[in-house]
Amino acid sequence: MVGGPPRYGGGSGERDRRYRAGVSEDRRAARNPHEPTKEGSNGAHRWADYLEWLREDIIGAVLSLSPADQRTSHLPSGWSPLELLSHVLHMEQRWFVWGFRGEQVSRPWGDWNVPEPWTADDSDETRPSAHWQVADDTTAEELATRLRAVGERTRAALLDHPLDTPGTMGGRFGDDPPTLEWICFHVLSEYARHAGQLDVATEIMGS
Repeated sequence: MVGGPPRYGGGSGERDRRYRAGVSEDRRAARNPHEPTKEGSNGAHRWADYLEWLREDIIGAVLSLSPADQRTSHLPSGWSPLELLSHVLHMEQRWFVWGFRGEQVSRPWGDWNVPEPWTADDSDETRPSAHWQVADDTTAEELATRLRAVGERTRAALLDHPLDTPGTMGGRFGDDPPTLEWICFHVLSEYARHAGQLDVATEIMGS
């Protein structure tokens, strides 16, 4: 796997030590040692590797927490690490399985407490009552297994189709579906944003 040991296994000093150990070969910038290398394959392979790296980073961070901390929020917005893990699982499934592949999926918005959280199709604002939720009997290990399975579907889609292939109409998309490359950009940006949010949340827990 591209990911490795959770980045949250220690305090801020431990994280600093790991990043110092990951200084790039030309000594110009520190990087996470689990980031895909510069020598890796370009194109679809690199997209798949970067998505897997961030996916595993989030999985490792959540699994490193106790079950109680996984379900505890320390932020005004109220989400928990377990809810974030559920969100990225459903998010990737919505874009690559329901979206690009055009397959019907069970409860595509299953990470939310409402069937459709957005105020409009072209809006990034959620309904006032909408928030993430996870069933009481759902575990982080279960979500991680499901997310990795979705990741395998994503990698297969990337390796089997040119990046300029438009998504399939009839699943999530109607007319003018986005290309596979656009979906990759969007999903990678979501992963990066949520990984940063999770980093802040876990740092607060350890303070």
